[in-house]
Amino acid sequence: MLSAMILLPLAAALLVLRLEAAEARLVTLGTTLLLLVMGLWLWAGFDSSTAAFQFTERHEIFGGLFSWHLGIDGISLVLLLLSVFLMPLCILAGWESVKERVQEYLAAFLVMEALMIGVFAAMDILLFYLFFEAGLIPMYLIIGIWGGKRRIYASYKFFLYTLLGSVLMLLAILWMIREAGTTDIPALMAFDFPKSAQTWLWLAFFASFAVKMPMWPVHTWLPDAHVEAPTAGSMILAGVLLKMGGYGFVRFSLPMFPEASVELMWLVFALSMVAVVYTSLVALAQADMKKLIAYSSVAHMAFVTGGLFAFNPQGIEGAMVVMLSHGLVSAALFFCVGVIYDRLHTREIDRYGGLTTNMPRYAVFFMLFTMASIALPGTSGFVGEFLALLGMYSASSWLGVVMTTGIILGAAYMLWLYARVAFGELDKPDVAAMPDLRPREWAVMLPLAAGVLAIGVHPAPVMAPLKAPVAGLVARLERAEAPKTPVIRPQVAAVAAEGPAS
Repeated sequence: MLSAMILLPLAAALLVLRLEAAEARLVTLGTTLLLLVMGLWLWAGFDSSTAAFQFTERHEIFGGLFSWHLGIDGISLVLLLLSVFLMPLCILAGWESVKERVQEYLAAFLVMEALMIGVFAAMDILLFYLFFEAGLIPMYLIIGIWGGKRRIYASYKFFLYTLLGSVLMLLAILWMIREAGTTDIPALMAFDFPKSAQTWLWLAFFASFAVKMPMWPVHTWLPDAHVEAPTAGSMILAGVLLKMGGYGFVRFSLPMFPEASVELMWLVFALSMVAVVYTSLVALAQADMKKLIAYSSVAHMAFVTGGLFAFNPQGIEGAMVVMLSHGLVSAALFFCVGVIYDRLHTREIDRYGGLTTNMPRYAVFFMLFTMASIALPGTSGFVGEFLALLGMYSASSWLGVVMTTGIILGAAYMLWLYARVAFGELDKPDVAAMPDLRPREWAVMLPLAAGVLAIGVHPAPVMAPLKAPVAGLVARLERAEAPKTPVIRPQVAAVAAEGPAS
């Protein structure tokens, strides 16, 4: 099934290049919907009671140099589902706005979907690296060909930042393969690398994942990429591609280098605290809607890194739900910007105002996603950020207090944005002439709104697959902590009290 989910969009990409634009759109949408059905089938058949990888398949390639080894656990599953859920919505988002080289545009999205699925399903570390880096190419093309006026600058900046960050990771991977004698990710997760080498390996992986998320101060490529990317490009960039950095931390950095993760958690905490305050203040000063939402993404990703390195179930599960929620909410917010940009061809906040009068349905959806962004109870944002903050406060009260300011500042810039766009006097004739949502836009808004509300009201179905793998990860991290600090948090003491078997 996983091989089929990777190969199907690649085959469809070759097909759409030979079709007319109208046919290519239909084939692409049909392919992405089929992949969504396949993803739901995986979810229905997934056993949430175990941390073991499921739906595994393995084939040796290149003379055994590495293997086509695929499988998913609960952590992989939720991000894979996010990918296949967002992609058909991205295709609909660009249905009318992209009019040139349509076939190549659609093929780039299909190739990107195949590579995203490959990243989350790869169980061979070299295979993961190939998928991880190859994902840069279609996004680079989408920004560089179908982007805005400064698209060349933005695409080069995006490509160079993310590629250079991964060079050190490749060197670390090669050393790890030589040391452990395997490219198998589950085997590398269980292998005890020398403590003297773990710090250097951790830093090499950190260089790649920090840029990908992105973390402060290597975040500067993100606002440019978002501003210049087409609407669908921004949706998938914020919705899925940024999550690859968080996935890398939880799949590689924490389980493979637990001692280094414990020793360097202060670095992650410091960068997360600076990011959540600094980028929120920068977002408050933005005049461009896309740039404001881009800076808000950096602040939200700080909740992910803070939660992951809290080393407790609440923090890690909360970080995963934050990634899932942010994938839905950020994609929705960028689509909201795209809807009015298609009508007025400007993203300047001051050009709008009073949209509740002539676009009331649009204003309702925009309000819902704004509330989800600031973690209003009943939305997906609340579930993730509450759990992440609970975990961070258990690890460090100072961390919890500083990160909580991110919610306050987030409310400030998001409500300020909404007030200027939706409320006020409708005194601009061109704004007053803008029509409300069209059927295609309804088709994008409704699934995103349903996902945000469903996770906010009943998060158990998406959190159940996370329980077992997170519990195993926390146990490995606590074993790394125990020799240095006998009691760090209550749950560490409880585990230690249960005896050697724990």
